[in-house]
Amino acid sequence: MLFITTYSCKQVKKDAKNASEEVKTAVEDMNDEMEEKTMTVNMEPKSGSNVKGDITFTEKGDKVIMVANLTGLTPGEHAIHLHEKGDCSAPDAKSAGGHWNPMGHEHGKWGDSKGYHSGDIGNLVADSEGNATLTFETDEWCIGCNDDMKNIIGKSVVVHQKVDDFTSQPSGAAGDRVSCGAIME
Repeated sequence: MLFITTYSCKQVKKDAKNASEEVKTAVEDMNDEMEEKTMTVNMEPKSGSNVKGDITFTEKGDKVIMVANLTGLTPGEHAIHLHEKGDCSAPDAKSAGGHWNPMGHEHGKWGDSKGYHSGDIGNLVADSEGNATLTFETDEWCIGCNDDMKNIIGKSVVVHQKVDDFTSQPSGAAGDRVSCGAIME
């Protein structure tokens, strides 16, 4: 038995075009995944404090990494949250509203199965000189995406005078707002 297979030039060109389109789509997908967005928020003293610094947000793929660098804190733990409004105009930062909570959950510790706000970052620790750094990473935020449940643009970062106890409602009994920075494009 003899089998003869033939290919037309037209079919070869069509197959090559399809392969080229698949490669192009794969490259575009890789570029989208590797695209990095970065923004820095300047933190301003509030409630008569001297707390200032900067918060950098970097989005890589489906993760947002927040790096906080603050000075002027009292030594010890301080709550840090995302608040619902990108408005730090009030001297006590109450213009920033409450914790960012698009899902309508109870306040709690990040990742708690009982629930937590999208802005419930937790606590940071200031050293004996009043300096604090914190790195926080999540796939529950995005920078400027079309998902209102994840988009941090238009929110603010607030640092509090006291520690977040993770149980008191609705804010963790964290005390005065000692520093605030609006997350704006």
